[in-house]
Amino acid sequence: MTKTTEELTHAIGRKRGELNITVLELSRQTGVSRWTLDKILSGERTSVRVGTIAKLNNWLYKQI
Repeated sequence: MTKTTEELTHAIGRKRGELNITVLELSRQTGVSRWTLDKILSGERTSVRVGTIAKLNNWLYKQI
């Protein structure tokens, strides 16, 4: 398990807002559970698997 950074959480939230997509659509695009995404975005959860961080980083990279 690893910790998500505040910067990663903000970047995901900002990009989700720019694209105007729901958490459910973000889940479909990233392959990360919508429940996990909801907890990450709300700050309720910071400890996640390395694979989850990799999926989120890959999604952000593709959006550039």
